[in-house]
Amino acid sequence: MRIGIVCYPTYGGSGVVATELGKALADEGHQVHFITYQQPVRLNGFNPNIFYHEVQVPSYPLFDYPPYETALSSTLVDVIMNHHLDLLHVHYAIPHASTAYMAKQILKKQGIHIPVVTTLHGTDITLVGKDKTYAPVVTFSINESDIITAVSQNLREETYKYFNIEKDIRVIYNFVDANRFRRHNRSGCGCGKAIAPKGEKILIHVSNFRPVKRVKDVVMIFKKVHEKISSKLLLIGDGPDRPVIESLCRSLGICNDIRFIGKQDQLEDILGCSDLFLLPSEYESFGLAALEAMASEVPVISSNAGGLPEINIQGKTGFLSPVGDIDAMADNAIMLLEDENTLEQFRKQAYLQAQKFELPKIVPQYEALYRELIPKKKVANL
Repeated sequence: MRIGIVCYPTYGGSGVVATELGKALADEGHQVHFITYQQPVRLNGFNPNIFYHEVQVPSYPLFDYPPYETALSSTLVDVIMNHHLDLLHVHYAIPHASTAYMAKQILKKQGIHIPVVTTLHGTDITLVGKDKTYAPVVTFSINESDIITAVSQNLREETYKYFNIEKDIRVIYNFVDANRFRRHNRSGCGCGKAIAPKGEKILIHVSNFRPVKRVKDVVMIFKKVHEKISSKLLLIGDGPDRPVIESLCRSLGICNDIRFIGKQDQLEDILGCSDLFLLPSEYESFGLAALEAMASEVPVISSNAGGLPEINIQGKTGFLSPVGDIDAMADNAIMLLEDENTLEQFRKQAYLQAQKFELPKIVPQYEALYRELIPKKKVANL
């Protein structure tokens, strides 16, 4: 199949999933065209089945805000026509679902039918999409998609709750390359000695440092753990809350045991050195970072928000606590870190859970979805 993928090219979960899906589809022999404003961060290495089309947005003094949606729609029309795409898969509803609809209508006038799959990822529904400024367009464009998918049961329910969706929303979970992450487990990782030279326990958090991630809670949980157990905290990522978090670390006097690493492409190298993953978020539609930690045999201490209970199994792969319950999260972390046998058992169970979300189990679900939308005559020739 010839598949167009529209996504954000950044470190966010939707962009990572879209890019990894495209790479996996290309490995299966499909022709994949990425269409976005810059090359996705996870799009590394050469694959003859992968094409990248940059959306150029001209800058004119008339525009305070360059019209990216118009430029994206025009680029979609151009790519679909000239590369004879079979379908378009857009990730994150805003603005990709509406631009796909516009491109579809333009092509329809020229006798070209392009099916559209829209995958909902989280904040496009639970945060940005609910804003009355966007809600009517989001609702309309989602309903105009040929197939709608969500990355968790929770996100599916939230979408029906907040939007008047007239179609079935199918759940296809996010995925992980479990083998890729497990190869970098602690026994084979050299970074552990550099970060924790005295054998300290290593706790880790990965996010975009936005309020919804509650990174302050991460630091407060670590402070309580640090008081009982010799430990280090690694904070991976960047975002608007980082200066506040740095100031908090200084005021608590624990800066020497907290390291800000910034954005990282090769997360598996760092996750493999860790003992516990902290994710006390206000909301997670799925929790891809937690799944990648579990694939690295790292148990997860998280909130019970959103789709997290669908991947982090209470008392088996980690522990779930109410949002903001720092004491419970710290107590659970201390309990695991104090008992090496229990920690090892949780490590193994975390990896087994991650295997349920492996690429080979998820990618065929998307391929089957695509084939529903391609004319039967064409499918027979694929």
